[in-house]
Amino acid sequence: MTEAYLDIETTGLSPATCSITVVGIFLVRPDFSELVQLVGDQISGSSIKQALAGASTVYTYNGDRFDLPFIRECTGLDIRACCQRHHDLMFDCWKLKLFGGLKQVEFRLGITREIEGVGGFQAVLLWQRYQQYADEEALGTLLKYNAEDVMNLQILRSRLAHMASARIPDCRTE
Repeated sequence: MTEAYLDIETTGLSPATCSITVVGIFLVRPDFSELVQLVGDQISGSSIKQALAGASTVYTYNGDRFDLPFIRECTGLDIRACCQRHHDLMFDCWKLKLFGGLKQVEFRLGITREIEGVGGFQAVLLWQRYQQYADEEALGTLLKYNAEDVMNLQILRSRLAHMASARIPDCRTE
């Protein structure tokens, strides 16, 4: 069984006026894990579909409202149609009263990052630096940021499963 953890970086918030700059996919198989990052012109519906081939479940954070609609609008690919299952971890967080963006939830759960101080807006600026000035260091930072996003999704899923199993059910009777 292969699990896929997916996150995208974009030039803004609207798929009608913005584009996808990076698609990060962390594939976890029983025998090994692999990071796939599609960048710029490499991003297409077919390249994403190929990267997700064999994945039984695609995990995202806020993917229902952002990543999947953005991918569908920009590439024509409906991830729900090409994969067996999509699971948005944000809703699992909400059930456990963990609200906010991915970085806020990670902080509350003690999930660390090597790259600090980078968020969605900084990711846009990094891409712009790469595009305008061929700044390979900016691209490297953007890719590292995206890699941490997708790899931390696996850690988040594991922590959420542990927290959910540790909860004591309400056994009150009336």
